[in-house]
Amino acid sequence: MLGFIYRSLREKADDMTFWSHVDVLRRYIFRALFSVILFSVIAFVYKEFLFNSVILAPSEPYFITYRILCKLSVIMHIPELCVTKIPLQLINTEIGGQFRYHIVISCAVGVILAFPYIMFQLWRFIKPALTDQEKKQSRGIVFYISSLFTVGVLFGYYVIAPLTINFLASYELSPLIKNYITISSYISTVSVLSFSMGVVFELPLLILFLTKIGIITPKFLRKQRKYAYVIILIIAGFITPSTDMFTQVVVSIPLWLLYELSLLLSLRAKKNKLS
Repeated sequence: MLGFIYRSLREKADDMTFWSHVDVLRRYIFRALFSVILFSVIAFVYKEFLFNSVILAPSEPYFITYRILCKLSVIMHIPELCVTKIPLQLINTEIGGQFRYHIVISCAVGVILAFPYIMFQLWRFIKPALTDQEKKQSRGIVFYISSLFTVGVLFGYYVIAPLTINFLASYELSPLIKNYITISSYISTVSVLSFSMGVVFELPLLILFLTKIGIITPKFLRKQRKYAYVIILIIAGFITPSTDMFTQVVVSIPLWLLYELSLLLSLRAKKNKLS
């Protein structure tokens, strides 16, 4: 990273003026911003599909995750897994609340859909400052970053969000207390869980980068593996505040696979560094 910064600054001094680089960066930012605006407008136009079929879908028992759990409950003879009703009543308490969240969600969807193109523009800006060897080692980096982020968002949306919504909506202190959930609370839960998992799924690439700059080693990852598994179970317990082990295992398996993938990438980076 320090080498890249040094080379970038050196190239600015030798080949282009500082403002020329700013102008190049501005063009890449403009293209990335335009893609976000374009996808946001498309999402804004298709309001009914966006909210009824995507955002609000995890609040209904017909959602695909709940249907799969019901099939598993029959196979595994665990009737508690089947979700047939979600006692969730959404309300809006602000006069401009629905319109505001229409814009907010449209922009969030625009960022998610445009994420690969944003990464591509960032890569085009960084690429000239890399050496031929670094370019070779970084081949396909945009695809890997975008794929991991997309898989993470989908995992958060189809697994984490519905399990969390079902548990929290069904949890009660007393039958006398009724849940009336604001649209802001619901949308924040779905969007934060989905987006945060997209970030978490970037862990293998983060470990790869830290290995290349010498902060983390494969030996360290192997040594901390058993502690990592315990931490993963704890994280799964926080992500899915459910009392049954099945949901925690469902969440833990992808996180465990991410750790193992991080270890493999770290080993590969170490081997390439020594060769």
